[in-house]
Amino acid sequence: MSHPHPELSPAPSLPAGGLRVTPLGGLGEIGRNMTVFEHAGKLLVVDCGVLFPEETQPGVDVILPDFTSIRDRLDDIVGVVLTHGHEDHIGGVPYLLRERRDIPVIGSKLTLAFLEAKLKEHHIRPVTVRVKEGQRKAFGPFDCEFVAVNHSIPDGLAVAIRTGAGMVLHTGDFKMDQFPLDDRITDLRAFARLGEEGVDLFLTDSTNAEVPGFTTSERELNPAIEQVMRTAPRRVIVSSFASHVHRIQQVLDAAHQHGRKVAFVGRSMVRNMGIARELGYLKVPQGLLVSVKELEKLPDHQVTLVCTGSQGEPMAALSRMANRDHMIRIGEGDTVLLASSLIPGNENAIYRVINGLTRWGAHVVHKGNAKVHVSGHASAGELVYCYNIVKPRHVMPVHGEWKHLRANADLAIRTGVDPERVLIAEDGVVVDLVDGRASIAGKVPAGYVYVDGMEVGGATEASLKDRRVLAEEGVVTVVAIVDADTGALAEAPDFLARGFEHDTATFEPVIPLIEKTLAAAAEEGIGDHHQLEQRIARAVAAWAFRSHRRKPLIIPVVIDA
Repeated sequence: MSHPHPELSPAPSLPAGGLRVTPLGGLGEIGRNMTVFEHAGKLLVVDCGVLFPEETQPGVDVILPDFTSIRDRLDDIVGVVLTHGHEDHIGGVPYLLRERRDIPVIGSKLTLAFLEAKLKEHHIRPVTVRVKEGQRKAFGPFDCEFVAVNHSIPDGLAVAIRTGAGMVLHTGDFKMDQFPLDDRITDLRAFARLGEEGVDLFLTDSTNAEVPGFTTSERELNPAIEQVMRTAPRRVIVSSFASHVHRIQQVLDAAHQHGRKVAFVGRSMVRNMGIARELGYLKVPQGLLVSVKELEKLPDHQVTLVCTGSQGEPMAALSRMANRDHMIRIGEGDTVLLASSLIPGNENAIYRVINGLTRWGAHVVHKGNAKVHVSGHASAGELVYCYNIVKPRHVMPVHGEWKHLRANADLAIRTGVDPERVLIAEDGVVVDLVDGRASIAGKVPAGYVYVDGMEVGGATEASLKDRRVLAEEGVVTVVAIVDADTGALAEAPDFLARGFEHDTATFEPVIPLIEKTLAAAAEEGIGDHHQLEQRIARAVAAWAFRSHRRKPLIIPVVIDA
């Protein structure tokens, strides 16, 4: 099994006739999926998503893949193929199109509709190419065939990319539900046919590679959802991802069956379900959907609200309800149905919301106490099935953290793929397919690019460190008025502290230290403000740690008397 090595050198230029595969996101993390394929001087991008920030990244909205390695080659990009419409696969597209507006964006009907709605907010009108399963279309030297795959959003596609160097099959996010709600199953016949032709490199979704067996069918949630609609004494408030059309379809059907009306709450939910309905992916029974205003006039047992916020995001509807900061007042007898997964790392936020809702008297139904969620990703049994059908020459696990990639690699090896031909790469690690052999060739930059308000890439690791310090240690501003002639304090310094324990007497012991620092500087003939500020900051920081065991951010200001 080839592992990436931290000491990899920058990737050399691609050998003639070869195919280069460079993941810029999605390997070593769940999110910001993006892979760049290079052949015959042209580039094809598959997916361009965002990653959502952790608690250690305060103030960051989303994290993008790093475009550095393709920035001076934007004109060589023949297209961006989108496998499906989830944020972690399409969220970065607006930022890529800002750099070159006319890159063709290739995807299925629903995927492009979700993307266009998103781009409208960025005032970008994309050049789009609509494709569907079974279609084969060339973009420059990349001959792409699109294959139906089943996922937790409709219209997902895998893509087979044929080039002069060989064929790559990229699954996108997928699972193998045999009874999907839209009757569109993952096309294993196409996988087998491509396998017969010869798949040189197989990129497979690793998200659930550690989970044994097979992912449960979406339909198996029906009884639990139906039971909630049937037995809930008052209102039912359902929370789900704003793109989970299949899950919301089941909620609508169950509500309708039990004489409830439904209203959508939240901008993204209203927008996406409007699009899904218009395009025929969401079938809404006549007269079922009403506005929130109309819903208020109905008796409680006829009310269902569908909103986003299953991940405990601070602004999402559900946490606002838990905090009593939403027009919907949760009360005794209400039932809240969390029809979604727990994103790793978000558990605390979600339990906080569950506790908040329970406190107001709601009964909360979630995957921990009822069968109300199944994953969108293939478990180990399905992945093994695919390896046996496709019989790939090389395997490169994608979409997952280290443990997922490793588990997926192990599955491939157990089905008989030569361990030497299973490549575990991470973001920025370059894999070249030359003369039928794939190997790790080097690396390119692939750091985190932070979107912070309107600013892209402005926030750095250093500025995030400052934010963490501000959050945990506080800030102390020291204003020193210095006599320009003597270099000594003209009057006692002012201290302004926030988030650092203090009263008026706290800073008295620091004043002699500042005087000493200034005297030493004067002796050395240092009168430059910047240098004086640096010295004062060091003296105050040392004192704060010695006497308070704290490391606040120190902002020194020196003013001439």
